[in-house]
Amino acid sequence: MSSAHAPTSGHVDYQEVQARPQFQQLRKTHRSFVFPMMAIFLIWYLVYILLAAFAPEFMAIKVLGNINVGIVMGLLQFVSTFVITGIYVSFANRKMDPPSTEIREELEAAGVGLPDDEPAAPAPKEGRA
Repeated sequence: MSSAHAPTSGHVDYQEVQARPQFQQLRKTHRSFVFPMMAIFLIWYLVYILLAAFAPEFMAIKVLGNINVGIVMGLLQFVSTFVITGIYVSFANRKMDPPSTEIREELEAAGVGLPDDEPAAPAPKEGRA
């Protein structure tokens, strides 16, 4: 959304924006969440794969009827993916969105990222005779 009094274009030095302390803190916040969470998930996934490859007797233990440990752990892979996604969304909403919104609004106030001109009106459709 652009307002009528905002400039229509602007130049931004992205390296300067990336060098700002606020942007650096945003990157640090993002990485402090993503890297540990990725490591946890990869370890969990590798444990599952290694158990399937080297401990098939453990994976074949019946839990309920024809459901065994391998099936349960496989389904938990999907569950953990959804849980991690939910945790990330909550984290991003609380910790990352406010500073990133502030950076974006500052750039938009300078006219960066706004369209150069108003969108052209669509051409009228020609009717078939």
